[in-house]
Amino acid sequence: MQPKASIITPLFNSAAFIEQTIKSVLAQTFKDWEMLIIDDASTDAGYDKVLAFAKNEPRIKPYRLEKNSGAGAARNLGIKNAKAKYITFLDADDLWKPEKLETQIRFMENSGAKISFSSYHLIDENGTSLHQNIEALPEVDFKKMLRSNYIGNLTAMYDAQFFGEVFMPTLRKRQDWAFWLTLVKKAGIAQGIPEVLADYRVRKNSISSNKVKMLKYNFAVYHQHLGFSKTKSALLMSRFLYEHFFVKPRQTIATK
Repeated sequence: MQPKASIITPLFNSAAFIEQTIKSVLAQTFKDWEMLIIDDASTDAGYDKVLAFAKNEPRIKPYRLEKNSGAGAARNLGIKNAKAKYITFLDADDLWKPEKLETQIRFMENSGAKISFSSYHLIDENGTSLHQNIEALPEVDFKKMLRSNYIGNLTAMYDAQFFGEVFMPTLRKRQDWAFWLTLVKKAGIAQGIPEVLADYRVRKNSISSNKVKMLKYNFAVYHQHLGFSKTKSALLMSRFLYEHFFVKPRQTIATK
């Protein structure tokens, strides 16, 4: 039998975190899953740790790229080999709450949603709470997504039977936003789940912590991926900045 959920995890030099990430999947209350972990030519011991888990857990399926190609390429290899109706993503340094898959799959089956995402919590590199949640909007459409990425990739899930085989663009960064733009445009909307179902690890060298690089890759999403003119892309960038700094922030003081 095919699993009901395929979890795709790109891995690059995350040996310090991958065991915790895998354990958060093993702790899921929903058990009918496969976890495809794609090593992007790491130079640390992360892939060896994955192999050790895979020896005793057949639902964990390791893959390895011969040369470093970026998270988008790694995720695409996972998408190509995924077997389940529902595909979801979890980076090698993030964590899921035990009820994540169960809550989300039940929501999608009850609502008929083709894309769903949830609220998530922020932690630091040591796993310590930053006492902030990022709240999911009830729904987002393509127009809203053009203004900013409202879908936390570590929480997102889509119905692969509805969309078919869709791959991420080859952009080194922000390819997840480009991917969700493509899917939301086809589905019409993505639906949000208010519960906090994941922990996002804020790392010092992450793309989200480098605002200048983020803007560079955002422009590439508009101009290269969506094919907008430079003028239109620049206008959308100005709207993005307004949305990001004055509208988008939904950080709340965590109660737990």
